[in-house]
Amino acid sequence: MAEKEDVPHYTFRFIFLNRFLVKQIEKRDSVLTSKQQIDRLLRPGSSYFNLNPFEVLQIDPEATDDELKKRFRALSILVHPDKNQDDPDRAQKAFEVVDKSYKLLLEPEQKKRAVDVIQAGKEYVEHMVKQKKKQLKKDGKSQDVEEDDPEVFRQAVYKQTMKLFAELEIKRKEREAKDMHERKRAREEEIETAEKAKRDREWQKNFEESRDGRVDSWRTFQSKGKSKEKKSRSFLKPPKVKMEQRE
Repeated sequence: MAEKEDVPHYTFRFIFLNRFLVKQIEKRDSVLTSKQQIDRLLRPGSSYFNLNPFEVLQIDPEATDDELKKRFRALSILVHPDKNQDDPDRAQKAFEVVDKSYKLLLEPEQKKRAVDVIQAGKEYVEHMVKQKKKQLKKDGKSQDVEEDDPEVFRQAVYKQTMKLFAELEIKRKEREAKDMHERKRAREEEIETAEKAKRDREWQKNFEESRDGRVDSWRTFQSKGKSKEKKSRSFLKPPKVKMEQRE
């Protein structure tokens, strides 16, 4: 029965810890300068870090729409190009990341998908912890694991969540590339079919236009042949034999 209680225990602890840490991060980031926010959003590996819109905005997945709007306003002002005229290009990129994440979370379906990924990451780590403890118990060892430390557990969930976001993005790009290839192939086939039909029409048109000429040439050839045949026959006609007269 103790093992069955592990999951609810980890779930409750994760929710409490996650909310606390998000609040701490929000408090910390609220005093970050514009440059520091831009650096955070454009740090190495940001193309994958920024797949998690909640990570971009540093906001709790359970935050209300009003909290989301408030957070977006504050962050977008900090990284806006107008406020960072000494580095407008990087500021524009950072602003686009923030804007994209905000718009994504405004769509209920997209927000739900992001929340589901985070939940899946948490459940995976919980499952792995449970399996570790089960194996330790089977081996007759202490069931203490490093994930019992709340911060280690949170980091494990964070890493697994980012991995899931990355895997989904890779699959999305693969589907996109496949769809593009299929569209290109279909377009090439369509062009080839149209060109073949055009060649067939041109051939048929040329054939019909030249048909009368070919018929006339054949008739002329035939008539000339008959004429030669008549001349040949008349040339070979034997002379008439005169009857011999006797006195």
